[in-house]
Amino acid sequence: MPVVLTLQNGYKRYGDQILLDGASCALADDQKVGLIGRNGAGKSTLCRILLGDEELDAGEVVGSKKLRLGYLRQHDPFLPEETVMGFLMRDSAKPDWQCGQVAWQFAISDAMLGQQVRELSGGWQTRVKLASLLLHDPNLLILDEPTNFLDLRTQMLLEHFLQNFKAGILVVSHDRSFLKRTCTHTLEISRGELTMFPGDVDAYLQNLEERREHDERANAATLTKRKQLERFIAENRANANTASQARSKAKQLERLQMVEVAGKEQSVRFSFPKVEPRQGPALRTEDLAIGYPDRMVAGDVQVEVEHGARLGIVGDNGQGKTTFLRTICESIPPKRGRLKWGYGVHIGVYAQHVYTSLPENDSVEDYLYRQAAPGTKDQQIKDVAGSFLFSGQLAEKKIKVLSGGERARLVLAGLLLEQHNVLILDEPGNHLDVETVEALADALHRYPGTVLFTSHDRYFMHTVATEVIEVRDGRVISYPGTYDEYVYRTQKEIDDGLRAEAARHPDTQSGGGADDKKARARADRDSQKRLKAVERKIAKLDDERKALTASQATLTGAKEAQEAHAKLAELNAEIGSLESEWLELWEEVEG
Repeated sequence: MPVVLTLQNGYKRYGDQILLDGASCALADDQKVGLIGRNGAGKSTLCRILLGDEELDAGEVVGSKKLRLGYLRQHDPFLPEETVMGFLMRDSAKPDWQCGQVAWQFAISDAMLGQQVRELSGGWQTRVKLASLLLHDPNLLILDEPTNFLDLRTQMLLEHFLQNFKAGILVVSHDRSFLKRTCTHTLEISRGELTMFPGDVDAYLQNLEERREHDERANAATLTKRKQLERFIAENRANANTASQARSKAKQLERLQMVEVAGKEQSVRFSFPKVEPRQGPALRTEDLAIGYPDRMVAGDVQVEVEHGARLGIVGDNGQGKTTFLRTICESIPPKRGRLKWGYGVHIGVYAQHVYTSLPENDSVEDYLYRQAAPGTKDQQIKDVAGSFLFSGQLAEKKIKVLSGGERARLVLAGLLLEQHNVLILDEPGNHLDVETVEALADALHRYPGTVLFTSHDRYFMHTVATEVIEVRDGRVISYPGTYDEYVYRTQKEIDDGLRAEAARHPDTQSGGGADDKKARARADRDSQKRLKAVERKIAKLDDERKALTASQATLTGAKEAQEAHAKLAELNAEIGSLESEWLELWEEVEG
């Protein structure tokens, strides 16, 4: 278990906020670590520090000589009109057969390898970047929220990849089920400290709660013992017969120590506005077609949503889930047909990227006052702000200094101050921490209004959705089953697809086809021949060096001695160069 990257006594702060306070951790090349922590605790900052993209205030990051660091890039690394195969070969400098055998692990078909990358959906582009990442052969991956905006199918492929990855990973994710499936260790960042635990996230949180309860019981027992000793000392120290016992008890009292128990961190409290339950259809569509002026996304959409339903919308990226939501909340017009909302419907919308368009120079409090429904009392606004962890001075913070998670919380807080009986939520869990996602899911589960939403978080979908609509292949239809059944079907499709691709690539484990294997065998033989030739040359020059060194003892003239010294320096330099060449050839042969 070689350690390849270490943070030693790291300190980092932004203004009054301390992110790292003498924190340390070590990452090995065979550990799969899930990094957890509250929004704003410093998870992304820690990743940037480990990647070398941000400096510590004090302390250091030390990478071993064997470290090959890889990270999933969020930006677009593709060239105009570049094909998938062209990008993989350019980015990795690997031959086409090797790029192809890695690509199929992410269900990238041979036909897709010839397509332009920019024509693919975001989920498929992520698969291409993952294939490229694997081709670089890293021994430590750092992935910051890799599941954000990924559809279920791509998430499952990413899980499969990480489960079979033979090196170390550090993953930041708000998706607890994803962490549980991919990580064997848990690293928590909290109050400036880092704590590593040899178990998955569920085991860690259970252990944390058990330790807290144990320490609280131990402190309660200590307090009881302290009171008993204090009473005995008070009653017996003035009595000559028992004074020595009282002094002994006083020493025992001094040795009693309380265990420091860290209080639980604050949690967001969701409380949706009270709405009157309604009967009948909340939404009905008739011959609806959705899309944009230049293209059709789906047609013949016949959907009826009853009041009180919690409708989860599923489908791969690029199929049209967001387009459907934008159409029904009337931010884009239908291409044809009509949709009708029921009487008395008041719609609240959480858009996928809404937090990026907030007024930067407003404070948290300014934004909430502007979003609140007319007649909302000041104390109610302050209560909502506090329940979303924006109390006191935090309510005066400017939006421009908030993290992505804090902005997402702020938008949700504003939504709760409005009066809605229908909520349309597009990926509400992105950028929220694990605890906040679970609190939102539980609140929506209790909400008596109507919810139409999409999310790639399986826990969230499982908890909230009572019905499922699937957007796929130009259609929007009610799925004949539960969300869990949809997940099962998707996993089966992926497994069947991977098995089919494996059957089409029988030489994957050992390389490409017969011609490729012959070419690599020839290359191996050539490398071995060159290695032997370098070994012979080193041995010959070493003999010359020994002979020259021995002859120096018999030299008497200054000129002869100077020439011998120069020749010896020349031999040493040549031998050093050959030894470096030998090492490179040896690593090539061994690899």
